[in-house]
Amino acid sequence: MRIGEIAALVGVTPRAVRHYHHLGLLPEPVRRSNGYREYSIREAVLLARIRRLTELGLGLDEVRDVLADDEARELVEVLEELDEDLGRQEVVIRERRARLATLLAEARAGRLAAEGPVSPEFTRLLAGLGEVPDSPMAVQDREHLAFLDAVVPEEKRGSLMATLHGMREHAGEVYGLLDSLADEEPDDPRVARAAAALAALLPDHLAAHFPDKGSGGPADAIFADLAPAQSAAVRRAMELVTERQEGPS
Repeated sequence: MRIGEIAALVGVTPRAVRHYHHLGLLPEPVRRSNGYREYSIREAVLLARIRRLTELGLGLDEVRDVLADDEARELVEVLEELDEDLGRQEVVIRERRARLATLLAEARAGRLAAEGPVSPEFTRLLAGLGEVPDSPMAVQDREHLAFLDAVVPEEKRGSLMATLHGMREHAGEVYGLLDSLADEEPDDPRVARAAAALAALLPDHLAAHFPDKGSGGPADAIFADLAPAQSAAVRRAMELVTERQEGPS
């Protein structure tokens, strides 16, 4: 049999056969005088075994281990491990489908945010925010919220989104102040005013969600995405919140 014939017979592609040769899973057969490979029933049986093992979900390195050991015990152990792994995957798939069902229901009802799919916590926050105000900073803020939803650990996401919910309902004035700082330097006198206005909206415990500058956390990424004067205002607002929380020294 030629390579195309054995591939068609076993149900794989000639490219797969060549790949198995390259990896050493399938020994090179004898070649005819014209240089073409000549496959026998022996190679077909081995190729079919490789196909069946890969269809079960074994990686090619695992297939090599199985083929290298003729004892049935080795194959049983590999298949048992594969069965356990598939069981774990089933649990994950069920959880994903449950989340997907919720998203589908929201999408069919026209309530899925443009940023979706997002977490249930962020979905609730967006529902309370309504339409994005006509403000560049408001649009950027929505992007930052989507970023936080993606990177904040699940166990902390709920409390963070609940904290943000109350303050975002009254952020219109702050958005305007921050918009005015888009092309200014950090020493602009309006930075202090914007920081004070933002700090008045921020709850005391919000600072606990954001590590100090230079920690490499989400806060640093957000600050880097802001214009210099805007970043300075937001940093100062966080400092004011911390000072307020700690009280008079």
